[in-house]
Amino acid sequence: MTIAAIALPRLLHVGGGASGRLPEVLATLGLSRPLIVTDPWLLESGAVGRLVSGLDSAGIAHRLFADTVPDPTVASVQAGLGCLNAGDHDCVVGFGGGSPIDTAKAIALLARHGGAMADYKAPHVQDAPGLPIIAIPTTAGTGSEATRFTIITDESTDEKMLCAGLAYLPIAALVDYELTFSMPARLTADTGIDSLTHAIEAFVSRRANPFSDGIALLAMRAISPNLRRVYADPGDGPAREAMMLGATQAGIAFSNSSVALVHGMSRPIGAHFQVPHGLSNAMLLPAVTRWSAPAALGRYAACARTMGVADDGEGDQLAVARLLEELAALNRDLAVPGPAAWGIDADRWHVLVPTMCAQAAASGSPANNPRVPDADAMAELFAEVWAS
Repeated sequence: MTIAAIALPRLLHVGGGASGRLPEVLATLGLSRPLIVTDPWLLESGAVGRLVSGLDSAGIAHRLFADTVPDPTVASVQAGLGCLNAGDHDCVVGFGGGSPIDTAKAIALLARHGGAMADYKAPHVQDAPGLPIIAIPTTAGTGSEATRFTIITDESTDEKMLCAGLAYLPIAALVDYELTFSMPARLTADTGIDSLTHAIEAFVSRRANPFSDGIALLAMRAISPNLRRVYADPGDGPAREAMMLGATQAGIAFSNSSVALVHGMSRPIGAHFQVPHGLSNAMLLPAVTRWSAPAALGRYAACARTMGVADDGEGDQLAVARLLEELAALNRDLAVPGPAAWGIDADRWHVLVPTMCAQAAASGSPANNPRVPDADAMAELFAEVWAS
């Protein structure tokens, strides 16, 4: 009998206004000296001010590191660690999208264990905890508030390092959809497809289990009918709420299963060409799904039925065909550019394909795919995505 080891944040507060419970959550956990890790845009927009006003009212001392960067780098993590070490902090609060939360996770780890981030990249698994992490997501996509992973780019090698283990699992997450109303359309689309990819890959992964299956299907039901709605109307409250819940559910699903080939191939695209993570996932998802589906036809068919693009009475082959049609249509409707349209140089893309294949394989994610690729298969998929 196979036993699934399930790990979740100790506390989840979900719903409009949940971020305002930060002082209460800190008190519940016996924490009182947070470092808030965020980004310049959230600081300038006033969102950080609204968050810390609650801490000020509660008399909770705090300091701020607001210099995180998209796709966090070793250098940006080190800068945050220096900020933490300059104070007396007993926890780290990640406030923002995946980049600030991933940065907070890395800072919390290094604060207690030291070393370099490269020491902790896959296949290393870091379960011994760092400082406690509280995550407050402001985008509906990465699910990082509920995962045991962080991704940090080594700028010396252009490698996105996947770092895994319980050390990166937040102790608490405050999931407040009201924070997502200001998301621009492109970010809404990219993070939404990211969360959909999390749910699909968690469900078809070789490491899927009954717990992750149930959460992944819930995430698909929340995301699929609402992604186009929030893209078309940023102020659609019920759709924003569903997307935020679905993103967290998808994060829980893949954290307790795994992602697979889409993510394995996506990380090198992001690292070498500075493509946002959700967008590189979107570029890959139709082609990788088409290539992978024959090895897990029933699983992909279940995704199609759950997403509402295939009827229960339709056979698996037809259901998967409808799923592939939907993924292509979703990219069209959300104006997802291909690599060339994004501005990537063709020669550099093709020269880097062998490196990207090697980096994808080294992350371990392709080995979780229902159909496991070799380097030649990944190279063919990179070529197909370029031509699409």
